Amino acid sequence: MKVKEIRDLIDYIKSTGLEEVNIETETFKVKIKRSSDVVSQPHFSPAPSLPQVAPQQAPEPTSDGLTPMPKEVEDQKHITIKSPMIGTIYMAPNPESPDFLKVGDVIKPGDTVCVVEAMKLFNEIEAEVSGTVVKILAENANPVEYDQPLFLIDPS
Repeated sequence: MKVKEIRDLIDYIKSTGLEEVNIETETFKVKIKRSSDVVSQPHFSPAPSLPQVAPQQAPEPTSDGLTPMPKEVEDQKHITIKSPMIGTIYMAPNPESPDFLKVGDVIKPGDTVCVVEAMKLFNEIEAEVSGTVVKILAENANPVEYDQPLFLIDPS
């Protein structure tokens, strides 16, 4: 079952009000359950100490007299590819292969951008947009959460 099919199934369940759906075939098993009274909290180990953040000052004009765009505004023009599931992200199909993406690569819809392993299943994550990879936000072989930003793409 592809990620898009799982997303469509989740959207369908939301629209119908069903509480639970179980699908099992010879190759996979999916159980989707929703409950409005259960609060899920991610499990993270606490940080030893938080760094002190200095107050931000307005950016200084550059030599051409223009003020640089704040990072938040700059990020708004980029598209974020997010993780469709919880699991472990892998940037290459296997340890000997090159990474699927590097900064500066041009992608198109359907290109594989990474693999997320969830419950011993390796799910290829495909791009749904075209553009240039601006930033890789996740590290290889590390856990990722549902909806966690993985890549920034410049669609222009």
